[in-house]
Amino acid sequence: MTTKMFKKILIANRGEIACRVIFTAKRMGIKTVAVYSEADKEARHVQLADEAICIGPAPSRQSYLVMDNIIQACKDTGAEAVHPGYGFLSENEQFARRCEEEGIVFIGPKYKSIAAMGDKIASKKLAKEAKVNTIPGVNEAIEKPEDAVKIAQGIGYPVMIKASAGGGGKGLRVAFNDKEAFEGFTACRTEAMNSFGDDRVFIEKFVEGPRHIEIQVLGDSFGNVVYLWERDCSIQRRHQKVIEEAPSPFIDPETRKAMGEQAVSLAKAVNYQSAGTVEFVVGKDKSFYFLEMNTRLQVEHPVTEGITGLDLVEQMIRVAAGEKLSFTQDQIKLNGWAMECRINADDPFRNFLPSTGRLVKYRPPEAVNEVRVDTGVYEGGEIPMYYDSMIAKLIVHGENRQEAIEKMRNALNEFVIRGIHSNIPFQAALLQHPRFVSGDFNTGFIAEEYPHGFQKDSVQPSDPKRLAALATFMRHRYLEHIKLIDGQLVGHEMVVAKKFVVVSGARVGSNENPYELATRIELKDSIYSVYVEDSESVSRYDIMSDWRPGEICLRASINGTRKITAQVERRGVRYHLVLDGAQYDCMVLSQLGAELQRRMPVKVPPDTSKLVLSPMPGLLTKIAVSVGEVVTAGQKLAAIEAMKMENVLTASQDGVVEEICATEGDSLMVDQIIIRFK
Repeated sequence: MTTKMFKKILIANRGEIACRVIFTAKRMGIKTVAVYSEADKEARHVQLADEAICIGPAPSRQSYLVMDNIIQACKDTGAEAVHPGYGFLSENEQFARRCEEEGIVFIGPKYKSIAAMGDKIASKKLAKEAKVNTIPGVNEAIEKPEDAVKIAQGIGYPVMIKASAGGGGKGLRVAFNDKEAFEGFTACRTEAMNSFGDDRVFIEKFVEGPRHIEIQVLGDSFGNVVYLWERDCSIQRRHQKVIEEAPSPFIDPETRKAMGEQAVSLAKAVNYQSAGTVEFVVGKDKSFYFLEMNTRLQVEHPVTEGITGLDLVEQMIRVAAGEKLSFTQDQIKLNGWAMECRINADDPFRNFLPSTGRLVKYRPPEAVNEVRVDTGVYEGGEIPMYYDSMIAKLIVHGENRQEAIEKMRNALNEFVIRGIHSNIPFQAALLQHPRFVSGDFNTGFIAEEYPHGFQKDSVQPSDPKRLAALATFMRHRYLEHIKLIDGQLVGHEMVVAKKFVVVSGARVGSNENPYELATRIELKDSIYSVYVEDSESVSRYDIMSDWRPGEICLRASINGTRKITAQVERRGVRYHLVLDGAQYDCMVLSQLGAELQRRMPVKVPPDTSKLVLSPMPGLLTKIAVSVGEVVTAGQKLAAIEAMKMENVLTASQDGVVEEICATEGDSLMVDQIIIRFK
């Protein structure tokens, strides 16, 4: 049977996934149409596509989620098919059906398959019929909290109470006793109705020490379905994936085969025709149970591409065009190890609050040596507040897991983002953690290891003296650069110092708890030998580097080892270095400068106890108090929205409102004053 490939497709999405689809389509010789909101008119996916059409105002509910606008854009541009990416309308049964009715090919599964897998209760019934392992529980909607308690007692604690229409961690509670089951049921039902307009709730056994393992499947219109091994997505924060890898360090070949065959069985049961993902929860005894099926391309699909050599977007397009899969299960090889880090625009040191604004500097690592960067942004571009926080996906591939981890560490060290905050320091810290390195983790890993959040001191430098040596090298290179200035008097030329004092500690720039290291530097045969002395010993670091003042990435070989990459900045008289997620701030002073520094007064930070400051850039959606109002601790004061996240600000103590300093609808900056108290 011969098929006709599309000449033009429309991508009903934005950001990195839109760019990702465009690249594959171009390689296949297919023209592309981008759609964009008013906030995205300068976006990268708009620039990359052959055509672009505006579909509405900035909020997604007025643009990317408006089916009529997208279908009309297909008609206006002559696009024969639409790729939905992920998120937005990608799993919307109605949209897939509308496309089919309008004669537009939906590059994804048929709408009936989406409908069958879209409801958690219905999908579990189908999974049981297809002989797929399901978690013990009651999959019928439960009406009363008393019933929930009885059911939980029958299953055996702990149990998981889940909303049928839930997702992203909403409408989910874990109960370990009758009281928690009663209260959790009520809370889940309320949250589900508020978030999804559907208050159906069911209960199932909570698997202890759980891993989140998913199987990638691919089906065509001829009834052929294959599985493309597994992905381990257990590193999660608040039910959102952070690091994904393929294969899993936990799964053995027998379990992998059993999970894959069950995933294929489920896909065949719903006549699945596209790329899809069957998600499982796997216990510490390797027992596995069906969670749900995602009827779309996954964010983490590149790790599967890394270990199989397949382009999943290409396969989706070919299947949608009516082509038969060109390979069988036996022909799919598992090659090496792949890993992905999601690089998000949020601030890990402010409890991961969104960070929006202009990308003053954006320099991802080079896409060489099996390093890949999927991104939808560029240097100088804006990160808008209206959409999710993803900046890029950083993907690496190695011969084994250790090599993949090492490549990812190096790539994170080289990933430069300035102007906004990113979660790179957090990702780098995770890559260093002994439990992650050993593969001994589950979905509770981040909550267990960082119970009080992620702080700047959550990861410490493995060798602070090495960073002090690098700072000394930087200072010496700056002085060498200054010495090149013209017009120096003969006989009075600048002499570059060789002895320094590196001052670091809890408060660099004050005399409070300083930590001092004496350093000395020598240059011979292009090697800078830095001697670092503390009260106990002297350490020598031989540094070879072509780094020049002003460069953000300092690449160096130290003591003959392979090159490391640290991100470095000079901030006034201070030096800021970041290596493997560890932050190091210091001053590199002369011996006289260090003595004077010890005598400097401490600068007291301003008193902000009577101010309510914006914790993140965003839209001020609500002011809940008025001037003169008496408020009590815990009372709601205001609400700020950014990147699909609402942050409610509450009073930390009793007080009286003196002044409202912002207006509802204002776009706020970080630390902008909202309310002032008397």
